[in-house]
Amino acid sequence: MLNVILVCLLAYLAGSVNFAVLFFKMTGRDDPRLHFSGNAGTTNVYRQAGMLWAVLILVLDIGRALAVAAAACYYITTGDGWLVWTGFFLILGNSFPCFHGFRGGKGVASYLGFTALIVPCAALFAAIAWVLVYAVMRVPFIASFFMVALLSIGHSLSFHWTPPATTAAGATFALIIFNHRMNIRQYRKDRQLSAQEQ
Repeated sequence: MLNVILVCLLAYLAGSVNFAVLFFKMTGRDDPRLHFSGNAGTTNVYRQAGMLWAVLILVLDIGRALAVAAAACYYITTGDGWLVWTGFFLILGNSFPCFHGFRGGKGVASYLGFTALIVPCAALFAAIAWVLVYAVMRVPFIASFFMVALLSIGHSLSFHWTPPATTAAGATFALIIFNHRMNIRQYRKDRQLSAQEQ
């Protein structure tokens, strides 16, 4: 259990390093959290700096998540799903980074990267689901909800619905939904305005 605690702490600290904030600062740009959604994630980076920067941040987030997942697999030897909590703490660090005033990203890319090593088939199906849902709805965060749901189910299935794995997967899903609360409010407001105009 000590290994679980230490790896989860490491995951939180790793997640707390926000590449978007760091790279914007290094290149003399404004803090990405000051514009648009106020988020330091891939989508907001794309809005402010273009596709190249967004892809770079996405790759770095996924790469870090893969490294955290590899550490979890190596140091947490129990097969009852405790290592899934590592993913939760990675997302927690990404969302509320201690190095950046506890204002970070939403954790979607990090969760995808983490799952890609732990449950690769779930990551693949989830990524496909994102593309399909986005193609129909054209709303990134709704597509992300479908993807994250499949990632969480993948973790639970992989560890045979053991309590540690299931609760960690559920907590991660809930955390990412919570991180999108402003998107949800804005989407509902836009829908109401659209209905009134009709």
